[in-house]
Amino acid sequence: QVQLVESGGGLVQAGGSLRLSCAASGSIFSINVMAWYRQAAGKQRELVARIGTGGSTYYTDSVKGRFTISRDNAKSTVYLRMDSLKPEDTAVYYCNDQRGTWGKGTLVTVSS
Repeated sequence: QVQLVESGGGLVQAGGSLRLSCAASGSIFSINVMAWYRQAAGKQRELVARIGTGGSTYYTDSVKGRFTISRDNAKSTVYLRMDSLKPEDTAVYYCNDQRGTWGKGTLVTVSS
């Protein structure tokens, strides 16, 4: 059974940084495209960033230049480095393997 476990969320002031981690188990991690989504209160879940098996990346416009997605296949872990955080980045952040598996999410709160 595939499992994704996120960690690294928390409360940070605007302009600060956080690094989220997502540890995968139960699948061949290296062959999966991995992604981070987020869902703010009262809003739909949105794709934040995605990384391919070869390391190619995609970012939604609102985080370009501030967020960096990376992966460590040896550790079956995908990361999301978030810099220059803004209050509008406040959301629950979810890891996804693009095959239907979701983590439980980690809350990121950015205070102004």
